[in-house]
Amino acid sequence: MSKNNNQEEKEGKEEDVEEVKIPPLPSTPEVKGKSPAEDEKPASKPLPNRNQCQPVNRSIFLSSAVSPAAERIRFILGEDDDGPAPPQLFTELDELLSVDGQEMEWKETARWIKFEEKVEKGGERWSKPHVATLSLHSLFELRTCIEKGTIMLDMEASTLSQIVEMITDNQIEIGQLKADLKDKVMYTLLRKHRHQTKKSNLRSLADIGKTVSCANTLTTPHKNLASSSLNDISAKPKKDQLKNKFMKKLPRDAEASNVLVGEVDFLDAPFVAFVRLQQAVMLGALTEVPVPTRFLFILLGPKGKAKSYHEIGRAIATLMSDEVFHDIAYKAKDRQDLLAGIDEFLDEVIVLPPGEWDPTIRIEPPKSLPSSDKRKNMYAGGESQMNGDTPHDGAHGGGGHATGEELKKTGRFCGGLILDIKRKAPFFVSDFTDAFHIQALSTILFIYLGTVTNAITFGGLLGDATDNMQGVLESFLGTAIAGGLFCLLGGQPLIILSSTGPVLVFERLLFNFSRFC
Repeated sequence: MSKNNNQEEKEGKEEDVEEVKIPPLPSTPEVKGKSPAEDEKPASKPLPNRNQCQPVNRSIFLSSAVSPAAERIRFILGEDDDGPAPPQLFTELDELLSVDGQEMEWKETARWIKFEEKVEKGGERWSKPHVATLSLHSLFELRTCIEKGTIMLDMEASTLSQIVEMITDNQIEIGQLKADLKDKVMYTLLRKHRHQTKKSNLRSLADIGKTVSCANTLTTPHKNLASSSLNDISAKPKKDQLKNKFMKKLPRDAEASNVLVGEVDFLDAPFVAFVRLQQAVMLGALTEVPVPTRFLFILLGPKGKAKSYHEIGRAIATLMSDEVFHDIAYKAKDRQDLLAGIDEFLDEVIVLPPGEWDPTIRIEPPKSLPSSDKRKNMYAGGESQMNGDTPHDGAHGGGGHATGEELKKTGRFCGGLILDIKRKAPFFVSDFTDAFHIQALSTILFIYLGTVTNAITFGGLLGDATDNMQGVLESFLGTAIAGGLFCLLGGQPLIILSSTGPVLVFERLLFNFSRFC
């Protein structure tokens, strides 16, 4: 009896596990972009000397002191690269959702630079940046997606339709996708993207007509799904992209990483692809901000597992914002390099037991970020550095002291000042135009009343001390002129500009001295 009960409990547990797992994909070799020079490249370079700084193997079941994944990462990060450092990545998560219960669109739900920002419930505003909390299961599922999905590195493409067509053709060739589903997959991936910058959810008559004309698209095959009638991805950035104030947070050479996840009713197995373009290209309105796209991660799966797809999308987006995996993604040469990067990330992950904390609580970013140089140096094979000598990038936080371009010696007269002005000039006008907003009204009134009351109080006292030769009106005028010039010339706006007690005493003594002299 107990044996049967144990068997039934075991079967029940297996059924529970199968409910959250994504159906397995057939294993397939990675595919690189069509580049004739890649066939002539040597297979690999000799690994660095093992006498250098060694990454530790954390598994107790492997006899080797260094795991294959750690050895691979040390080789990737330790390569000599004369080119510039990989640029900052802006990652955007788009999910396939229905609008008004009819038309399927890609809706932006989260974004990353260093920390995660989610679209709040109701879809009207962004949350504050917070540390992304991931489930361990989503990381393992992501590793399975990278292990069994399509990997295309250094792809040569200039439009989203070309990228999607190359991915679908590759999956049809290796047997992961049926040929009769190509049109439906392309139609889904080329749908319109709705970003959080758009305030109105009202649809125009043209959109409604397009919905009616495309109602039967998923069941009727089309020969030209990349045509303008079905492809809502424009070739150029839209006006709301160019006016997006979020661009101020991104460096000029930033690139984008787009994550597309969603559930569809015509697939029996997940459709997974990880793409790295050879050159970052602008893909129109695919991204919230007008930034060229370098990476794409696509996950389409059967119905009923939207939450799992969402968590996998958050997992890959968080990895792309991680500094170590970010470098590995740019330098990876095959699938195993990406898997080694995920394994390194898992080695650094700390798991919190369920029931002892609230997952809905968002962890605020720390005031000072720990440097990732320690992780990189462990794999790069470099010599260890003393505290305070660690290289530091001002954009990412960490140890050491950052030195911006404006503080470096240029060898020219006022060279640093000129660089500072050039850096500030693009945002000078917006510093004033941003004040004409309803949310800035309360701050303006607070500062105005705080300045006015101070000028009235000390102006009255100063008038009594100087026989009304310098009273409230003069105090008003002096405060306005001094404050205006001080702010326009880039002074500290939080400094006290109006009259104070010491100034009152000084002017009273000066008046008495002048009167008796």
